[in-house]
Amino acid sequence: MSGAVLPFRSTARPHGRTFGGALAGAAALLSLMVAMSLALLTPTPAQSQTTRITKVTSPGGIEAWLVHDTTLPLIALEFAFMGGAAQDPADVPGVASLAASLLDEGAGDMPAEAFHRELADKAIELHFDAGRDEVRGSVRTLSENRDTAFDLLRLAVTHPRFDTEAVERIRTAQLAALRRRSTEPNAIASLQWFAKAFPNHPYGRPVDGTLESVPKINTDHLAAFAAKNLARSNLKVAVVGDITPEELGKQLDRIFGALPANATLTPVANVKPQGLGTVDVVPLEVSQSVVMIGTDGLDRQDKDFIPAYVLNHILGGSAFSSRLFKEVREARGLAYSVYSYQVALEHVGLWFAGTATKNERTAESLKIIAEEFAKIIDEGPSQTELDEAKAYLTGSYALRFDTSSKVAGQLLQIQIDKLGIDYIDRRNALIEAVTLDDLKRVAGRLASAKSTLTVVVGKPTGLSGG
Repeated sequence: MSGAVLPFRSTARPHGRTFGGALAGAAALLSLMVAMSLALLTPTPAQSQTTRITKVTSPGGIEAWLVHDTTLPLIALEFAFMGGAAQDPADVPGVASLAASLLDEGAGDMPAEAFHRELADKAIELHFDAGRDEVRGSVRTLSENRDTAFDLLRLAVTHPRFDTEAVERIRTAQLAALRRRSTEPNAIASLQWFAKAFPNHPYGRPVDGTLESVPKINTDHLAAFAAKNLARSNLKVAVVGDITPEELGKQLDRIFGALPANATLTPVANVKPQGLGTVDVVPLEVSQSVVMIGTDGLDRQDKDFIPAYVLNHILGGSAFSSRLFKEVREARGLAYSVYSYQVALEHVGLWFAGTATKNERTAESLKIIAEEFAKIIDEGPSQTELDEAKAYLTGSYALRFDTSSKVAGQLLQIQIDKLGIDYIDRRNALIEAVTLDDLKRVAGRLASAKSTLTVVVGKPTGLSGG
């Protein structure tokens, strides 16, 4: 719920199956779903937002957050197993990503083709993905097909097959994606930045692996990852739709009850980015250079995270009113797009800025961005900028809740960020409470942000590095 936009990372393929049928027909009722979701943010006086979110604990002790709504006969379930690609073997990155891609490629006594056919016949959407800190999954289904959907999910997480045919097919797709990404400036910049910032740490390894590591992944790696990481102790669940708390409690045990009680996770150390104060140039024959600038930020649990979030919005978080937009694009025409954003990973907080500009204007763009970073830290924003930021950030919050899937995703992220079940109630008030003194204080804490690790991909003139 940080509002963060994570650095570029595409996946080898969409991790999951999406089918039309009855769900496509239900999409015609989108306006009803929007009304249902926005009701979370505009409760009647007699019913607060928090009372719409019920904490459900199954008979077996599995916890989920539920928004029970019967506006449409649909159920959206989002879940995460904490751990993710940070649990990959140091010498074989990409295991978590490949394993997540394969969870819907057959399970139990159903090979991939039969598993996919059952999903399609019942118009069930099933999706898995791996990030640095978690493996996520989602199910969307018509209420009438929930038993089948939940049973297929149960098989996928408790009895994945990792059949040779499926492994080789998905491996080939992942390698093809890596080859494409090897010539994409944004992808190169992100990979290079994290590798330079976090040497000898799991965050420095590519989530999807490398052209050298992915061919080395075998079924033993995949099975070991699933056995160690898919467990009840590191599981978080959010559900929105046509299911009661009592029914959900039973289904939680049915889906996840057979998982191991405890995950066997390798400890991951908290970390700070290295290489600050340096510029790394990656030569690439393109007409525009892609710039990725990163530095130290705040953890999501830090009491100053919300003031830092507001400060970032003023610097580069808004497409049209931010300082970076005005100075880099409007005043000088250096780039079409320029932005800044926060990233709150489990073991580090980061602050990024980025742009793409003509090779011959890259050095000038970097100079202006650095000056704006320093200026907002040294001088802080104006009251007008603060008022405008508050109005935008509070007014746009409802847009994160315009479908049942988005609502479930937000509830899951709130759990991951450990913000509390009442966060939706409190969030806008936290932003409204931010003062100029708060921004000055957090700017002082972020003074080190004036020293950055910069990665430039292209053929910039007037820059050197490596």
